[in-house]
Amino acid sequence: MPPRALEPAGVALVDKPGGPSSFAVVAQIRRLTGARTGHAGTLDPFATGLLLLLSGRATKLAPSLVGLDKRYLTQIDLTALTSTGDPEGDPLEHHEPPSAAELERRLEGLRGEVELPIPAASAVKIGGERAYRLARRGVEVEMPVRRSTVHTLDVVAYTDEKVTLDVRVSSGTYVRSLAAALGGHCVTLRRTEVGPFTVDDAVPPDAFAAELLLPEAKVLERVEAARAADA
Repeated sequence: MPPRALEPAGVALVDKPGGPSSFAVVAQIRRLTGARTGHAGTLDPFATGLLLLLSGRATKLAPSLVGLDKRYLTQIDLTALTSTGDPEGDPLEHHEPPSAAELERRLEGLRGEVELPIPAASAVKIGGERAYRLARRGVEVEMPVRRSTVHTLDVVAYTDEKVTLDVRVSSGTYVRSLAAALGGHCVTLRRTEVGPFTVDDAVPPDAFAAELLLPEAKVLERVEAARAADA
């Protein structure tokens, strides 16, 4: 029998609720399985949606999963910037929302290859320390920019000074940076897809069971098929 820490093995599709950190969800699944547990990309505490959690032997699949494109549904308040780019930050600036025509002009400039500053409230290390820890202490630093690909950036609705966007981006893209570039901040953020995996097939952490783990072979098969379709 293999060591307990390597079983059960597979990939869990978990629908993260708002509030807990992704690492808290990882710890919850680890307690349920007793196996080593990792992830293929985190979500901010306020965000909801799809987490790919890797259990047991499947933790070795992380390099094949972390670079997958992501898709989000986000509502952005276009009347205010915040220090974090989300509702948990301090207000920095208030202004009138753009017209529909001006909003489309801003959106067009964010489609395709873009370079955007990484949010100050992120886990990126600046001088050996996490940026969000510096931000909490009020230390102002110049954040580096990151090159990303915005595959789609579509308006779902624009009402009451808030726009709802359907966004598909390359891995490592901060939707909060897109919101800031539009002159606003994310009110809600929900990850709906990671590569070929969708939140429609996910379960809340409290409903997870080991028999729901996707086998490693099936996961790799779906990833390869998705990459072949995009090629």
